[in-house]
Amino acid sequence: MSRRLFYCDDHVIPLPPGHKFPITKYRLIRDLLKADGLFELCPAQFAERATIELVHEEQYVDEFFRGTLPDAAIRRIGFPWSEGLVRRTLASVGGTLSATQDALEFGWGGNLAGGTHHAFRAAGSGFCVFNDLAIAIHWLRRQGKISRAAIIDLDVHQGDGTAEIFTGDTNVLTASVHCKSNFPFRKQQSSIDVDLRDGTTDEEYLCELDMLLPQVFAFEPEIIFYQSGVDGLQSDSIGRLALSHQGLKERDRRVMSAAKCHRVPLVVTLGGGYSIPIELTAKAHANTYRTAAEVFS
Repeated sequence: MSRRLFYCDDHVIPLPPGHKFPITKYRLIRDLLKADGLFELCPAQFAERATIELVHEEQYVDEFFRGTLPDAAIRRIGFPWSEGLVRRTLASVGGTLSATQDALEFGWGGNLAGGTHHAFRAAGSGFCVFNDLAIAIHWLRRQGKISRAAIIDLDVHQGDGTAEIFTGDTNVLTASVHCKSNFPFRKQQSSIDVDLRDGTTDEEYLCELDMLLPQVFAFEPEIIFYQSGVDGLQSDSIGRLALSHQGLKERDRRVMSAAKCHRVPLVVTLGGGYSIPIELTAKAHANTYRTAAEVFS
């Protein structure tokens, strides 16, 4: 099995005081996993611009690199532009590409970033600049390594950018399980959308997941990308669901065990988490990779 995880928290995004994005969680997660001693932690390499442009429109990519995006576009992303943001974004995508290579070789791979599912072809949104999930799939198909892929998105927010990018693509299944009343308030149409009510508990959530997974594997994907956001925790400041740490660990175990059972390579990306205190988010994210170490041992 793969014993590597890729990280990019060494590329700093300068944020103003009081910014709501929990940027420090990434280093906390890496510190927790480093203390476990289960993984080799590797700095992510930068994705190449040509690879990013397999998905994203050239003008959008160019304006982001140059720092000339309109103010409205920057506000939609939610981060002030900086050279640090460019480096961090390229490394985040690069980490997913490296994790994808590991998944094909070892059965699974993990990135301690990524899952940037709100990025559209020509625009960023919701703290997402480029869509690493979509980029990795197009990158694999360009190399002729796969034809069919699936995305299991279990972040509390719908993967709207991913759904838009793959609209009409019959060789990619997009499955999103999310809180119906949460962001984005204008939803896109995924291949499979599971809308959850506010306050959904572990038992209800896992029941929905058990109905979803057979549909995903019936599609016969050659690889699965798992967006493993932990913002469904009851402690999450914006999540609106009522999941426990144990419920999230069981969620991860079911996804990973199903992929292993069906012999489908699995790429694990991070996704969102906004619990207060932030240590609860870091613990939940770390548990995802600890579960992977157990399942794929």
